[in-house]
Amino acid sequence: MNKLPLKTRVQILSMLCEGSPMRSISRVADVSINTVSKLLVDAGTFCAALHDREVRNVKMQKVQCDEIWSFTAAKQKNVANMKNAVDGAGDTWTWTALDSDSKLIISWLVGRRDGEYVLAFMDDVKDRLANRVQLTTDGHKAYLNAVEEAFGADIDYAMLVKLYGEPEGKNVSSECRYSPAVCTGAKKTRIEGNPDPAFVSTSHVEWQNLTMRLQMRRFTRLTNAFSKKFDNHVHMVALYIVWYNFVRVHKTLKMSPAMAAGVSQTLWSMDDLVAMMDEVAPKPGPRRPYKKRGSL
Repeated sequence: MNKLPLKTRVQILSMLCEGSPMRSISRVADVSINTVSKLLVDAGTFCAALHDREVRNVKMQKVQCDEIWSFTAAKQKNVANMKNAVDGAGDTWTWTALDSDSKLIISWLVGRRDGEYVLAFMDDVKDRLANRVQLTTDGHKAYLNAVEEAFGADIDYAMLVKLYGEPEGKNVSSECRYSPAVCTGAKKTRIEGNPDPAFVSTSHVEWQNLTMRLQMRRFTRLTNAFSKKFDNHVHMVALYIVWYNFVRVHKTLKMSPAMAAGVSQTLWSMDDLVAMMDEVAPKPGPRRPYKKRGSL
């Protein structure tokens, strides 16, 4: 069984986390596209388990939650007319919970933007926290029941609803077609407990979601770089989360979010991550005898 050199695997995973397309990576690293895809699956599976194990019992003060949109195989409006059905096709939402101080991504979930998924997401956030926190979300109504189910009264929870309007003096049908609406204000609403109004904000998690969109090619808008398989989308998010938490140095913190949160004592490298993958990877078995084509 042939195995890529450590240097090549580190290069491939690093390029994936830096937003390079998979086919571009296959050309630069001089490997097949299937090799890149297989490594992504292996790394994503390992990173999902690593995050689930390492990010536990964390002590936070202020947690922000948000969701970011993308799509798999086709946009939701085109799914019914697809020639070949794809599992998980359509709108794909990534839920994230961020510690406002350390910038650690505490929890994440990929799926639909409905009550079932937000409840599973909030249950996971609750399981990873070691203390009572102040929580801020946007105005998505599904959060109300999910936070109540997961935390009960053991939380200081507020919603931040941003108000938008059209920019003045522009032709909306042309100039503003791909531009975001202008934020004209924000409404803070206390839902549970006693949240401090000064810290009712989703700015940090929204900025992280922007980083996510820039660092993963499959999140880029108005391109053909969208995910073709739902499973690969999940694997890439899992790899990104570990890279963001443990490997990438946050410029403001001068360290990784995991170090700032006390989850890790050292800064990891991609070499460390690949080495850990090798430690748990199944050992290759003996090569089977070669059989000529057509032989019994």
